Amino acid sequence: MAEALKIVTVPTKPFEGQKPGTSGLRKTVKEFQKPNYTENFVHAILAAVASVDKLEKSVLVVGGDGRFFCPEAVQIIARMSAAHKVGKLLIGQRGIFSTPAVSHLIRKNTALGGIILTASHNPGGPDADFGIKYNISNGGPAPDGFTNKIFELTKSITEYRTVPNLKIDLEKLGLQKFVVEGNAFEVEIIDSVTDYVLLMKQIFDFDAIKKLIAGQAPHKKPFNVVFDALHGVTGPYVKKIFCEELGASNDSALNATPLPDFGGEHPDPNLTYAHKLVSVMKEGKHDFGAAFDGDGDRNMILGKNGFFVTPSDSLAVIAAQSNLIPYFKQNGVKGFARSMPTAGAIDR
Repeated sequence: MAEALKIVTVPTKPFEGQKPGTSGLRKTVKEFQKPNYTENFVHAILAAVASVDKLEKSVLVVGGDGRFFCPEAVQIIARMSAAHKVGKLLIGQRGIFSTPAVSHLIRKNTALGGIILTASHNPGGPDADFGIKYNISNGGPAPDGFTNKIFELTKSITEYRTVPNLKIDLEKLGLQKFVVEGNAFEVEIIDSVTDYVLLMKQIFDFDAIKKLIAGQAPHKKPFNVVFDALHGVTGPYVKKIFCEELGASNDSALNATPLPDFGGEHPDPNLTYAHKLVSVMKEGKHDFGAAFDGDGDRNMILGKNGFFVTPSDSLAVIAAQSNLIPYFKQNGVKGFARSMPTAGAIDR
């Protein structure tokens, strides 16, 4: 039986500096933990959405990189979404979703958008950083015009609405139903990885990659791979995709358990912070290595003996071999994007 719940209006005052960039609002955890600080910003996001779309009975996706304060922030977002008459939230189990997975789920479920809890490669923990950002209906980051609207709302806020007695079970997969002052509100807790794996199978040739790793490719030699999730959100994705689906050994997944403080390290995939992967690759036993940032939307690629592959070159390799990637074979290549300071490998 769905529990009847009440909306409460809470008076508040603006906080200075709640200006989001393309990567959202990033501040210290202690800042977000201040009374009403997170609520103010979440209200501004929901109000900004309501100013351009129909928020009532809509679907939103919610999840983050598992850093400290993520579970608490998910509960705040759920209570406030219910108060704004959102119809349904899709939330990753334990509040965990990679940023690319959120983007995919927004598009797959024709959701209005998604609220992502991450500070990317910034350190995590009670004395470190936290962040909130909003992705729009195409799965991409909110444009400047929208984030400016959020900022303006943070400067004039006087109250926000919430449902204080609403509590979400973030562990249990499945649908949770509530009634908020006569309005239905649903929360579906879904596996963080499943839908994203299905997407990857549509894009890449899993059979060919599995044969390559197993040594069943033309060169008949196992292709040894290793991945460092840096205790960020990508650990479960690495285990599922590379170990379970593609047959890589379990010990090829390094630091694959998401931790609130990322194991005390920076989840930044570069030669400095992914030093464990660099050391492993320099031993010469592996043919390919990769590390990922906290929320899973950036990586570092290493070749044999720790050879560093720049992002410019990895993009150029994808472009050169796009005819071997099922997604591009079926849909064609619409174009490749790079910034002006980026190396020109893709141009050649």
